[in-house]
Amino acid sequence: MKHLLTLAVLVSLAACAKPAGPPADYASLAPADPRLAQLYESSCKACHVNPAAGAPLTHDARAWVPRWHQGEAVLLDHVVQGYRAMPAGGQCAACTPQDFKALIRFIADREGEPS
Repeated sequence: MKHLLTLAVLVSLAACAKPAGPPADYASLAPADPRLAQLYESSCKACHVNPAAGAPLTHDARAWVPRWHQGEAVLLDHVVQGYRAMPAGGQCAACTPQDFKALIRFIADREGEPS
């Protein structure tokens, strides 16, 4: 009986784990908010769903966990100032700092987490 309980706990924990890489259909992902979805579509998606672009893919846990550990302020600075091949502002002239924060959270699959 003890082994069955242990097995049940392990199965339920495995079901909660984030995937090790990008979802199978990450190119179809979009923020739930229509305005953010439009900003994502017009400014972020081209690089963040194209493995050849070198950008971390949308919802790719392996790529985003180490970046997320740098802190949101660092990630926001990378977007605003530009970082490596990413242009300053992420090619989004219409984005506010709040938009950038929300888009970073979406792309990193961290929506709904406390700041």
